[in-house]
Amino acid sequence: MTQPDTDVLIIGAGISGISMAAHMGMLCPDRSYTILERRDQLGGTWDLFRYPGIRSDSDMHTLGFDFEPWKHEDAIADGPNILEYLNRIVDERGIRENIRFGHEVLSADWDSMTARWTITSRTKDGKTATITARWLYFASGYYDYDNPHDAQIPELDKFGGEVVHPQFWPEDLDYAGKDVVVIGSGATAVTLVPAMADTAKSVTMLQRTPTWMGAGPKQDKWNKRFLKWMPEKWAYRLTRWKNILLRSYFFNLSRRNPEKLADMLRAMTRQQLGENYDPKHFEPPYNPWQQRLCLVPDGDLFNAINAGKAKVVTDHIAGFDATGVKLESGDHLPADIVITATGLRLVLAGKVEVSCDGEPVDWTEHFFYRGTMFSNLPNLSFVFGYLNASWTLRADTNSRYACEVLNQMRATDADIAVAELAPEDEPEAVDPWDYTSGYLNRAKNLMPKVSAERPWTLAHNYLEDRKDFRQRPVADGVLRFKTAPAASQDEEPNEHEAIAAE
Repeated sequence: MTQPDTDVLIIGAGISGISMAAHMGMLCPDRSYTILERRDQLGGTWDLFRYPGIRSDSDMHTLGFDFEPWKHEDAIADGPNILEYLNRIVDERGIRENIRFGHEVLSADWDSMTARWTITSRTKDGKTATITARWLYFASGYYDYDNPHDAQIPELDKFGGEVVHPQFWPEDLDYAGKDVVVIGSGATAVTLVPAMADTAKSVTMLQRTPTWMGAGPKQDKWNKRFLKWMPEKWAYRLTRWKNILLRSYFFNLSRRNPEKLADMLRAMTRQQLGENYDPKHFEPPYNPWQQRLCLVPDGDLFNAINAGKAKVVTDHIAGFDATGVKLESGDHLPADIVITATGLRLVLAGKVEVSCDGEPVDWTEHFFYRGTMFSNLPNLSFVFGYLNASWTLRADTNSRYACEVLNQMRATDADIAVAELAPEDEPEAVDPWDYTSGYLNRAKNLMPKVSAERPWTLAHNYLEDRKDFRQRPVADGVLRFKTAPAASQDEEPNEHEAIAAE
């Protein structure tokens, strides 16, 4: 049986792809890998988004990798510092030489006879290329890089100013001394408003409903203390676990006693805003963590509101005219620039056409297996980050597990690893999450099936996942290891070899 071009083909050179490459270097140094990245630079999300103030919404002690300490003094970091961190890791670990930039993956087909994936990509000049691999690892994120969510904003075409979507921020946008309206109330809007407030004439965050927000320090005082007492790696690990446990506590509190957490958030916001606090703008009609909480580092949004440089308006859009936004309340917001921070559009597998033996894969017909593989889909794994914690926590866990599977395959001379699930054994499918965020609900019809019980689940609990991956063996009786049919045939002499042997 012919050898593949690479052992593992990784799609995407963002956080997930870099995590997998680094773990292969640590855990599978005898295996080869290739990363196909459609952009000209690594970083994924952090290279795509260039809007003012772009920053992490999770602390960098958990958004950073478990194997590489975050050294910058800011725990809530901006995009350029995150890219610097990723580039340093890629260069120090020899990962860059395995990245092929400018390759958009179009399709991937599994051949059961040879246990090989054939991946077709396209470069910017329109040329196509193919590469074969034993294992396919999707590190492509979960949203559409080409098409953000279309919120169907009424009469937007009547607006006479400039309309900008954060996903496609123009480098030459001049908003100095201008009236800016940011439509949206999620993490992007909460980041943009204070970042633009000092330069623009006015910045208004226009929202249909409020979002739960919490002010937090940009720098981690405990990490600074730990660094005084112990080596850098120990301080990083201790800070990381402090943040993991703290976030887990607050998330669990949101499920056990949501009103208690709501009271805490209300009190924090009231303290930050003082007389500028209005429940209409800052108290959502849903419980905390039914949608993602928004971090306000060093209270920057609240400071901009208190300084009169920004404001929040809660209303519905009736339409537009040449000079701004018409609201259903009858008010009018003057605007020179409208920013549509209205959300993301989720996709699976980076829109790659995946097939098995020529038959298209319908993801909705498969169950998640251990949050990273899929029922009856061989030699394929995936990163779908946590919705209530740092994306990297899942990326690191899944990367480590994929390497363990690869090592188990080598130890047993197997070509195939597949989580087998017969139709009659399928568990009851449940909703993949209990969140009400619009971008998640719009994507439910795209998702693979999820059970309430392991291993056929996509849990959003890092501590439970970590325990499961440590205690449940790779060869758990569900994940089956097999030899490719073509490999078995290669072991038998052909007719001419048999005659020669006689």
